[in-house]
Amino acid sequence: MAVDVLTTADGREKAAKSRAHAARWAAARSTGEVIEIGRATPPDHPARPERPELLSPRDVPKRKPGSPKGRVALLHAVAHIELNAVDLHWDIIARFADTPMPMGFYDDWVKAADEESKHFNLISDCLENMGSFYGDMPAHHGMWRAASDTAEDLLGRLAIVPMVLEARGLDVTPGMIAIFEKAGEAAAVDSLKTIYAEEVSHVAYGSKWFNFCCGRNNCDPKEVFHALVRQYFKGGLKPPFNEEKRAEAGLPPDFYWPLAEEFPAYLR
Repeated sequence: MAVDVLTTADGREKAAKSRAHAARWAAARSTGEVIEIGRATPPDHPARPERPELLSPRDVPKRKPGSPKGRVALLHAVAHIELNAVDLHWDIIARFADTPMPMGFYDDWVKAADEESKHFNLISDCLENMGSFYGDMPAHHGMWRAASDTAEDLLGRLAIVPMVLEARGLDVTPGMIAIFEKAGEAAAVDSLKTIYAEEVSHVAYGSKWFNFCCGRNNCDPKEVFHALVRQYFKGGLKPPFNEEKRAEAGLPPDFYWPLAEEFPAYLR
């Protein structure tokens, strides 16, 4: 199921398969049916549609969100993030299936992938209602780098994807919501609020399973987190931080404040 999603190129089709597989998983779990955690070889890079054109982060045009075109560009960037998140959550299932984990691990990441698929559809709907579509403008190819860098390190993947990248979303989404509220874009506001509410649990899944793995290995989670972020994440973390939502997701300040330095340009 995971590799089926990862090898599907079209965004809407990828989201549809993701949601269908997630529904099958949830239905089986609710009735006690056993779906085997098998083995599969995920692709090094997930399948992608011909558009958007993927550029180096520094080459993606900058647009001011105060204009209609700028707001469309902002939503396009969010759609691209959500599509990558669908793949990231299925990839962690397929890539690390040889590491014994409780069934709750799969429950969490299947649910997260399902919600990211819903988010992609919500933002794609907003784009289409604004006369655009996902793929209508360039996007950057830097987001999959976190997956490539941590392809052989489950703890590294948990640290970088949910606990750094998705936690960053908790920091910046309130500002995006304010932009669309000011512009009177009600559908975008509702969609972003849904994303904001559900992303907290995705960060929490990362924190929960990171702490579980550290406990199993008798390691100090904070020290391991600091070491892994310094190893895999070039540059420091950029404040201000949404400390309330990060705490709700199980990320205490002493995890991220010691890492607060210049943030990488490709994630600004």
